[in-house]
Amino acid sequence: MVAQNRDAAAPKTILESLAGTRVLVIEARYYEDIADELLAGARSAIEAVGAEAHVFTVPGALEIPAAMAILLKAGERRGEPYDAAVALGCVIRGETGHYDIVAGESARALMDLSVSERLPLGNGILTVETMEQALVRARVSQMNKGGGAAEAALSLVAIKRAANLESAR
Repeated sequence: MVAQNRDAAAPKTILESLAGTRVLVIEARYYEDIADELLAGARSAIEAVGAEAHVFTVPGALEIPAAMAILLKAGERRGEPYDAAVALGCVIRGETGHYDIVAGESARALMDLSVSERLPLGNGILTVETMEQALVRARVSQMNKGGGAAEAALSLVAIKRAANLESAR
């Protein structure tokens, strides 16, 4: 997690004042057991700071960036913009080069979206060699990568808000 600026005028903790934060969560359900664990971890982290999770489902990791862009724009048009987004899914290496395309292109598209829109984003798309690796990383009781992705996005929201406060001074 990013450390807060040590300036005395800065908020006491980086996740302070996140109640009501709207977090768009896009989950790929290609591997259902893994998706369930990733989502449970993300929801827990989001709820722990009083933020709101708005969950949408897509078939696989390649669909996550497009769905995210569509839903971000829809939220804006409704006058209910999202403050952050979390991508959840899993890509397991197979016998062909498809893994490299899915893993690389989904990560690239998410990074492009995050940077171009200045969107606090947590990327919880696991890229692993085996199902066993995926389960260890996804399980809330083990590595909890869904929770970690949500915490990363929320940390970026706090940084964005702190930066906006600094520029208003």
